[in-house]
Amino acid sequence: MNMPTPPAANTADCRGVSEILNRVGDKWTMQVVVVLRDRPRRFNDLKRQVAGISQQMLTRTLKTLERDGMVERTVCATTPPQVEYALSEFGHSLSEPVRQLAQWAAANLVTIHDNRLRYDTDR
Repeated sequence: MNMPTPPAANTADCRGVSEILNRVGDKWTMQVVVVLRDRPRRFNDLKRQVAGISQQMLTRTLKTLERDGMVERTVCATTPPQVEYALSEFGHSLSEPVRQLAQWAAANLVTIHDNRLRYDTDR
C-alpha cells in the first residue's frame, strides 16, 4: 500500500523545484543557454550576443551555470589564456525546453501586447 508523502517532504521538494525554476527561468540564464546552444563561445562573444547583460552579471550567470553542471569552462593554453564556455550534455537537455519557450514567447508577443493594452485601458 502506498503511503502519502509527509507534508514536510512535499514542502522541501517544492522549495527545491522552485529554486531551480527561478534559476533556469532567469532571463540571463535563458539567454546564455540559447546563445551557447549551437557552439562554444568566449566571454566577450557571449557578452555581445546577450544584449544588455553587464560583465558582472554574465560572470555570475556563467559561474552559477558551471556550478550546476550546465556549462563547461575550458581554458585554452594561449598567451594570454583564452576561456571558452560550452553547454554540457546536461545543459543541452535544458536548451530544448528553453528554445521552445523562447519560440512561444516570440510567436505570442503581439497577443500579449494587445492583451496588456486592453487590460490597462479597462482599468
